[in-house]
Amino acid sequence: MTSRPAAGGGRWVSVEPERLEGWLRRFQDRHGPVEAALSGDVVRLRAEDGSVAECHVPFPPLTAAEGLAAALVGHAGTDRRVGVLLVRLGGHAAGVFEGGRLVASKVGSRLVHGRSAAGGWSQHRFARRREKQASEASQAAADVAVRVLVPEVGTLAAVVFGGDRRAVDALRADRRLAGVFALETGPFLDVPDPRLAVLQETPQRFRAVRIRVLEPGA
Repeated sequence: MTSRPAAGGGRWVSVEPERLEGWLRRFQDRHGPVEAALSGDVVRLRAEDGSVAECHVPFPPLTAAEGLAAALVGHAGTDRRVGVLLVRLGGHAAGVFEGGRLVASKVGSRLVHGRSAAGGWSQHRFARRREKQASEASQAAADVAVRVLVPEVGTLAAVVFGGDRRAVDALRADRRLAGVFALETGPFLDVPDPRLAVLQETPQRFRAVRIRVLEPGA
């Protein structure tokens, strides 16, 4: 479980599905009985002492008319087949997960030089070479996504993206990936260079329930 301050007040907590039921029980033990309401893709729990837990539903929608807390626990704990595509300039990783288990993947990298501080003709030549390298890196990332994710589109519940938003957005024009982007869901994963170890850890992020906690006087 991780915690960080939330813009506008309160704090964000990320809770793994396996720990969600216990977290909700402890919230009620600390703050008193709760009333639950579903607003869009957020289950809002208001406790007796005025504390609020806004639970953002992973892989929405949540279909439940009553018993929202229990329904959220069951929904979050469902094992889904999820695609992941991480892209940064010069690096990429694509994978298919069943629950938290990686069942297919491909990771790669391409050299892309940093920006040059030199001026004049040399700088223009360097910029053209860098642009070519960046284009080749983007193409390589798209090819890996086509290889790993496109054949699985019909079996995937969702696709989660991460890395650098601009690098990911550069792939949206590739028609081969239309079906992959059609399954896009949050959260966007801010991760370092996409390596196998980084890819393997992504279920801790995309399966977690993000909860904004607001407590009176906090």
